[in-house]
Amino acid sequence: MKLCDTTLKKLREIINEESKYRSGPELIDFFNGLGFEDAYGKGFPSRWIYTDSKLEQINGTPEIDKCIKKIFAPNLYIGNYEFLDELIKDFNEYISYDGWMINRNGKEISFSRTHEIYEKEKPIATNPKEFLSINFGEINLSKLQIENEILIILEQRIKELKIIVAQDAPLSSIIMIGSILEGLLLAIATAYPKMYNTSLAAPKDKSGNVKKFNNWTLNEFINVTYNLGVFQADVHKFTSSLRDFRNYIHPYQQLLSDFKPTQDTVQICYQVLRAAANQLASSSLLNHF
Repeated sequence: MKLCDTTLKKLREIINEESKYRSGPELIDFFNGLGFEDAYGKGFPSRWIYTDSKLEQINGTPEIDKCIKKIFAPNLYIGNYEFLDELIKDFNEYISYDGWMINRNGKEISFSRTHEIYEKEKPIATNPKEFLSINFGEINLSKLQIENEILIILEQRIKELKIIVAQDAPLSSIIMIGSILEGLLLAIATAYPKMYNTSLAAPKDKSGNVKKFNNWTLNEFINVTYNLGVFQADVHKFTSSLRDFRNYIHPYQQLLSDFKPTQDTVQICYQVLRAAANQLASSSLLNHF
C-alpha cells in the first residue's frame, strides 16, 4: 500500500514512541527485520530521521504492509490488548485517508479497503447528568445538505420550540422536538437515499422491500442513522421519550402509556436534538458521500 506523508509521520510516532520507546539500536533491529542491513554506530542520525527515511524507502512496497503488521503484532501486547486496540483506532483515523483500515481478529492483523473516513467513537455519557453537561452548541442546520424549503420550515419550528420550552409546556415541547427531529432525519435520508436504503437496519414491509421514507417512524430513522455510524451512542441511548412522540398527541394513547413528561424530560429531549444536529453536521460520512 502507498501511504501519504501525514500517515507515515503518524506511523513513525507509533514505532518510535507510542507503542513503546525504541532506542537507536532497537530501531535498527526493527527495520533489519524488514530486509535492511544497517548497523548502529557513530554517525547514526536522529531516531525520527532514521525512521522517516526507512518508511519512505518501503512505502508502496509489500514491506510497508509487513511493517504495519509488525508494529501491531498482538504477541507484543499480551496482557495489554486494550492498549493495542486503541493504537489501531488512532492509526485508522490516518490510514483511512489512504483508503485502508487495519483490523484485529484475535492474534491476526489484516487490512481492508475503505471509501470512508474513520473516526474514533467518542466516549458517551452513561447517565442523564453527564449527557446534559455536554456542550453541543446551538442548533445550526445551515451546514446540512437538505432542501432549502424544508430547512426554512425546520428553522421556524426551532424558533417556536424555544418559546414553548420557556413557557414550561413539557408535552408540547416534546411533541415539537419529535417532529423537528423526524423532519430533519427525513430530509437527510432524502438527500442520501442510497446510503439509507442500503443500510442493514433499513425497515422493510411485509414483502421484504425497504419502506418508502415517508412510512418510516422516528425510531426507524434513529436506528438507521446510528447503524450508519452518523449518530453516536449517546443520541441512540437517550431518545426513549422521543421515539413514540406521535402517540402523545392522542390523549388516550398518552393515558395508556402513562406518559407524564416534566421539564427534566424536556431538557433530555432538547439535548438529544442538539446532539443529533451536531453529529449530522460534523459527520465525515455524510460530508464524504
